[in-house]
Amino acid sequence: MEIKLFDSERRVMQALWDAGEDLPAREIARRLEQSVGWNKNTTYTVIKKCVDKGAIERREPNFQCHPLVSREQVREQEAAELVDKLFDGSASLLFASLVHGKTLSQEEISQLKKLVEELQ
Repeated sequence: MEIKLFDSERRVMQALWDAGEDLPAREIARRLEQSVGWNKNTTYTVIKKCVDKGAIERREPNFQCHPLVSREQVREQEAAELVDKLFDGSASLLFASLVHGKTLSQEEISQLKKLVEELQ
């Protein structure tokens, strides 16, 4: 399932993912008021957009919000979009851009080698 989330929608999803369980909309609003200063109406509007896009399922009672997409699905989709948009579909160009001019630790190099081996 491919869903394009805007930054505001990702913040709502982040609250759900971080909780690791369904949350009532009022609890999402409380958390986002504390973290980003949104009022309840703003949060409810963004939750509705997420419901309309199929990212969240509204469950009753108490307007429980259940995520229909995982953090990993969104990361993979957005990473693929970034690679397509900025690196002509080349993951190796993205990687080269990320590590260019950086000093990697031996542990990071080992982790990257392991990742490459797993992809073969």
